Amino acid sequence: MTKKLLLVTASIVALSAAAPAFGADLAARPYTKAPPAPVAAIYDWTGFYIGINGGWGSSHNSWDFLGVVPEGSHDATGGTVGGQIGYRWQFGQWVFGVEGQGNWADFSGSNVSTAFLADSNRTKIDAFGLITGQVGYAFNNVLLYAKGGAAVTSNRFSVNSALTGVELARTDETRWGGAVGAGVEVGFAPGWSVGVEYDHLFMQDGTVTFVTPAGAVASDRIRQDVDLVTARINYKFGGPIIAKY
Repeated sequence: MTKKLLLVTASIVALSAAAPAFGADLAARPYTKAPPAPVAAIYDWTGFYIGINGGWGSSHNSWDFLGVVPEGSHDATGGTVGGQIGYRWQFGQWVFGVEGQGNWADFSGSNVSTAFLADSNRTKIDAFGLITGQVGYAFNNVLLYAKGGAAVTSNRFSVNSALTGVELARTDETRWGGAVGAGVEVGFAPGWSVGVEYDHLFMQDGTVTFVTPAGAVASDRIRQDVDLVTARINYKFGGPIIAKY
C-alpha cells in the first residue's frame, strides 16, 4: 500500500513539473513579420508623347464687302482628324508642357450675301495647326490642363451664284492667330492616356481679294474664329509609374 502511494505521489510531482515546460512550448511560436503596407503609385507625366485626335469643329466667318458693307455671316462646320507630339515636365503635382498639333479638316458653310442677293459667300477650312504651351495639375493618373499659343488655318474663300451654285471667284489663304484651350487626360495603362480637349482659335481679320474669270476685282474683309472639340489618345515614351515610399 505504501509503495502504491509513493508511485502516485511521484507521478503527480512529475506532471506538475512538466506542465510549465509544456505551456512554454505552446507559447514559443515562431515570429512572423507583418506584410508591408501597399505602396502608393504615382503616375509620372514627364516625357515625350505622340498621339492622334479626332472630333468636330466650327468656324464663324463674317464678310464685309470692301471692309464696310456687311454681307452677313455663316458657320463652317465639319469633322477633323490629326496628330500631336509634345513633351511634359512634372514638378510635384504641377505639369508643364509644349505641344505641336496638325489636323486635316472639312469645315464648310455659306450664306447668301445680304448686299448682293445673287451671290453666296462660302468658307472652307481644310487644315489647321496649333503650337501651344501647357500648364496642368495632376491627381495621380488624371491631368487637368490649360493651354495657349499660336494657331494657323488653311482657308478657301469663294463667291458662288446663289441661284445655280456655280463658282464665280475664289482665293486660298493661310491665316495666323492665337489659341486657348483646356482639357482632361487620364492614364489608363503603362504609357497610354486618353482625353478630351476644347480649343478656341482667334484668327486675324484679313482682306481677301477675288478676281473673277472676266477679270473683275473685288475684296472682302473677313473675320474668323474657330471652336474645336476633340478626343485624344497619346502614348508616352518611358515608364509611367514611380513608386512612392
